[in-house]
Amino acid sequence: MGIDERLYDPLELSRSVESLVTKVSGGSVERKYFRFRGGRWYGGIASADVIGCNLRCRFCWAWYFRDRHDLGFFLSPEKVFEKLSEIALKRGYRYLRLTGGEPTIAKEHLLEILRLSETSRFVFIVETNGILIGADPTYAKELSRFNNVYVRVSFKGTNPQEFTKLTGATPTGFELQLRALRNLLDSGLIPGRDFGVAAMIGFSPDENVARFVTTLSSIDERLVTDIDWEYVLTYPHVMKLLSRYNLKPIRTYKPEEVKE
Repeated sequence: MGIDERLYDPLELSRSVESLVTKVSGGSVERKYFRFRGGRWYGGIASADVIGCNLRCRFCWAWYFRDRHDLGFFLSPEKVFEKLSEIALKRGYRYLRLTGGEPTIAKEHLLEILRLSETSRFVFIVETNGILIGADPTYAKELSRFNNVYVRVSFKGTNPQEFTKLTGATPTGFELQLRALRNLLDSGLIPGRDFGVAAMIGFSPDENVARFVTTLSSIDERLVTDIDWEYVLTYPHVMKLLSRYNLKPIRTYKPEEVKE
């Protein structure tokens, strides 16, 4: 299987993917989902795996369904919240999330799920690469209206060069990730309480990690107090993907070693 080395624009890909994984039904924007499940992350969380992403990360654990727009099923925001709530209530979880692909694709769909969640007992974690929040300051403003939402911005590497190496996307995408943090700050959200940073450093030398921390500090010093450092999870299907791109991680975790 050949590898296409042409770089893509994450914003263009967002628009293309959204047209494939969303539809309007009964006045509601539905999105495609792969599965719903409980899990030990965050100490226990109900998760919905979405199909469709605006990045093609070469270390992605969800790659085997992420881009399979022919798979899955469409659901309304109401049905998504209902299914997540059922899992959380049954297992005693406090947290809900969308994961797998990129949750911020289909903005109206996500915001309606968050509206439904707002009056519940749950905390909703928005796991995102931040690309669309960086491109659209109003997205951050709308997220800031919810009092039970935590936005986790996951960086793909520590600089533009690593970003492109790990995603195959144009390096401007890394700046959009940084801009997402600025937009969230400008919307009034507080680092550590309302949003935070995660970063894949499985391929990053120490000096690059140090420069990344300095960059975050220049935006707001509170961003560096509790960074979620991500290592490569050595699932067999992830290692298969890495070998396809001849990527060799320097920091890894076996899935069973990851702390809850």
